[in-house]
Amino acid sequence: MSEHVTPSKLFEAGRNCWRIERANRAAFLVDADSYFKAFVAAARRAQRSILITGWDFHSRTRLLCEDDAGHELELGKFLNELVRRKRGLQIHVLIWDYPMIFGLDREWAPLYGFGWKPRRRIHFRYDSTQPVGASHHQKVAVIDDAVAFCGGIDLTCKRWDTCDHAPDNNRRAVQGAPYPPFHDLTMAVDGDAAKALGDLVRERWRRAEGQTLLPAHVRNDPWPRELEPSVKAVDIAIARSEPQTLEYPAVREVEALYLDMIQAAGRSIYIENQYFTANKVGDALAARLSEPDGPEVVVVLRQLSHGWLEELTMQTLRTRLVEQCRAADRYGRFRVYYPYVDGLKEGTCIDVHAKMMIVDEQFVRIGSANLANRSMGLDTECDLCIDADGREELSEAIASLRCELLAEHLGFSPKDVRRAIEEKGTLRDAIDVLQKPNRTLRPLTDLAQVSETVMSMAAVADPERPVALGDLAAFFNNDVQGDMARSGPAWGKIALIVFAVAGLTALWKFTPLTDLLEADRVTRWAREVGERWWAPLVTMLAYTPAAATMFPRPLITLFAVVAFGPWLGFAYAMIGIEFSAWLTFLAGKRLDRDAVRRVAGVKLNEIIQVLRRRGLLAITALRLVPLAPFAVEGVVAGAVRVKLWHFMLGTGIGILPGTLTSTVFGDQLQAALEDPSRVNYWLIGAMVALLATATLLVRRWLLNSAKVSDDDEVGVRGVA
Repeated sequence: MSEHVTPSKLFEAGRNCWRIERANRAAFLVDADSYFKAFVAAARRAQRSILITGWDFHSRTRLLCEDDAGHELELGKFLNELVRRKRGLQIHVLIWDYPMIFGLDREWAPLYGFGWKPRRRIHFRYDSTQPVGASHHQKVAVIDDAVAFCGGIDLTCKRWDTCDHAPDNNRRAVQGAPYPPFHDLTMAVDGDAAKALGDLVRERWRRAEGQTLLPAHVRNDPWPRELEPSVKAVDIAIARSEPQTLEYPAVREVEALYLDMIQAAGRSIYIENQYFTANKVGDALAARLSEPDGPEVVVVLRQLSHGWLEELTMQTLRTRLVEQCRAADRYGRFRVYYPYVDGLKEGTCIDVHAKMMIVDEQFVRIGSANLANRSMGLDTECDLCIDADGREELSEAIASLRCELLAEHLGFSPKDVRRAIEEKGTLRDAIDVLQKPNRTLRPLTDLAQVSETVMSMAAVADPERPVALGDLAAFFNNDVQGDMARSGPAWGKIALIVFAVAGLTALWKFTPLTDLLEADRVTRWAREVGERWWAPLVTMLAYTPAAATMFPRPLITLFAVVAFGPWLGFAYAMIGIEFSAWLTFLAGKRLDRDAVRRVAGVKLNEIIQVLRRRGLLAITALRLVPLAPFAVEGVVAGAVRVKLWHFMLGTGIGILPGTLTSTVFGDQLQAALEDPSRVNYWLIGAMVALLATATLLVRRWLLNSAKVSDDDEVGVRGVA
């Protein structure tokens, strides 16, 4: 049996948490109804400062509370009214500067005269400092540095729900359109813990805006009178994830704390999470399940995915992790459930959005970090954790929260759950005896079986770290020759092209565009649009904003194939991509080359030299093996004065296999929707083989190029 971490020494600032700060009061808020009410009550008592940061924010969010006149509160109007009444109050809101693909599900930027109009002392900004593919995912609200909320709930639409998760709650709607039940948690803290979260938001604001905000100094106590603390006088560990950038190192406290908590478990690990795909967490759970006296592991997930894109990616990866744990579970201690309530519309489920873990009655953590690889090192995250540390009242509070959550899912009272756990001795046996036909936790058994190749392709959707500009140099660096020589075809890179419509879209947090992206609707709409005289021009021009916003180009190609047919669709796609490449090249020529070097880092200087000596081959390789954003490669090539014809020809050759594959994939997908017997599997296989062969040849050329570059450099040094 592996050695367990000493519980009282679990938290280690600088390794598995950022800071450990005291809270006089802390409360566990289950579901957004309780959070929204607590936030409104605390915000009403604010004197100097309200800080809000999150993945999303929507001014039209229904807070499901009432103002003094009995009218329902709306978030934007509520904040405007606060600053109108309190002249000393400043409100700062910082949200993620999301890619264009999220535009249909987000509120337009609150500019004066368009949409929400923030009053003068409300400062609304977008955080654009994240690396490509990463998102700002921390969800924190701080009132006067005295009360703070941190968890999984954004102040946005489609989050509100009560703990009963009734299938027909007519208050759970956005502009009259209902949405399914939504389950999540947030923690409220005060004291030094709240001030620390204020420091966190102020640092994010400084990085995003270059402006230093001063802490609030007030004697006011904005803790909501109606909010009963769950625990008192407790230390709060604050754990973060941050991606590595040119200015700042990576922060992986969230991951370290997950691994340490799993290692510290004695009897049970209870998890509620939106996703279950984090490889290192899965390995740690599997290791504990293989121990003869290890803990039981109970995981509550949502049943369904948000549309077919997420089903292809994150649900596929979830299958792999669940099966890994089941294979390691030699002693029958692993259970995976989803909450079920009778009467939901077909194709919907209770949306488990929580990010929560309870270990024994010893530790509880609530935050923003999903059990996904990207939450470990790509996205910014923030979790709060409490260690009972031998205090009976804290252990009781943690056990009560677990009973409350299980009672909510099972449709029993917390007392019934507690009694069943005491009588049966394990969580899994208690769940088995507390079953109702209309509301319960059902075993998650419908796990789609896919091949290892498809599994590897899906992994593109859940990376651990950003692809830095410096990674372009890796293929020209002698340090990676051994790894390249040992590896075969770059299946991950092939998958990035073939399945970019799934992988790249899923990178951006799996936007709920299900209705808009249903295949039959897209097909019908594309054909109607394709009949318009302006459709070819708009389609070709669409590749330019797609390159700038990281919108997946294969999705446009898929539209072109359906709208115009495979041959014209392919031609329009090639023209559109080449035109967008030409524009990025022109933009790069206008940039100062020294500025490009400073921004991209030291390693990019190596690429600059290779591009100059081998412009055509280098561009072809970099287009075929997409190691950096399409637009970035064009800007760099223009900045270092690669010959235009080298750049355009190399781009055309490099994108040809991927575009052709997207064309064939789109044509065969359309055939599958209309008549599955028309699908040509030999053609699909040939295109995958073409991509594999082309990628392998390019990798070999890159390896030889790196060796020649090193030999040349050695020769120059020898002559000198």
